[in-house]
Amino acid sequence: MYVNASHILVGSLTEAQAIQNKLSAGAVFEDLAKEASTCPSGRNGGALGEFGRGQMVKPFEDAAFALAVGSISEPVQTQFGWHIIRRIS
Repeated sequence: MYVNASHILVGSLTEAQAIQNKLSAGAVFEDLAKEASTCPSGRNGGALGEFGRGQMVKPFEDAAFALAVGSISEPVQTQFGWHIIRRIS
């Protein structure tokens, strides 16, 4: 099984929560990824493409696979920072 997901990576929980608030208020995920994400994928709206189990760090992978298609995660912490993940398919 594979997941297609995008994410926004930031350095703190406070930043991640602020992004979630903007998303809840109607902001466009891709636009926020381009302006706020510290991951190189931010340039592409946070798109990571498809990945299977064992390809991402465990907390990220677990959250991505647990999401319903089209939904956005709560902040997820990994050694890289705080992620907001959107499952595309």
